Amino acid sequence: MVHTASPLLLLLSLALLAPSFSAKQCLLTGKWTNDLGSNMTIGAVSNSGEFSGTYLTAVTATSNEIRVSPLHGTQNRINKRTQPTFGFTVNWKFSESTTVFTGQCFMDRRGKEVLKTMWLLRSSVDDIDDDWKATRVGYNIFTRLHTVKE
Repeated sequence: MVHTASPLLLLLSLALLAPSFSAKQCLLTGKWTNDLGSNMTIGAVSNSGEFSGTYLTAVTATSNEIRVSPLHGTQNRINKRTQPTFGFTVNWKFSESTTVFTGQCFMDRRGKEVLKTMWLLRSSVDDIDDDWKATRVGYNIFTRLHTVKE
């Protein structure tokens, strides 16, 4: 005697399996631009989660000429999630300041990669009494920068 699965059971099984087949990995590697027009490039992420790259900011509080600055960071690789968390530091080459970013790499509802980040920028001050004004906090949203192929 042959038993056939009910259409409802088959549909339910497919619905439960579908997310694992369609879950696309959000990858940090590549070129990104944020809501202020700053650009960064993140190199390959190592097996231990480490990466490096460059950051070219579009905004600054100094009158110095903006220069490309190095970034170094790590991605959480514990569970190899499809939308990983990460953090990186930018050591600005045109001012005495450092910024740390933390965030998560998401796949939005349209299947586009988005980096949601929050940052702390620490500027150098000459006196401990000026410490109150040395740290700024903010957030940026990065989207993948697609270049036109020639």
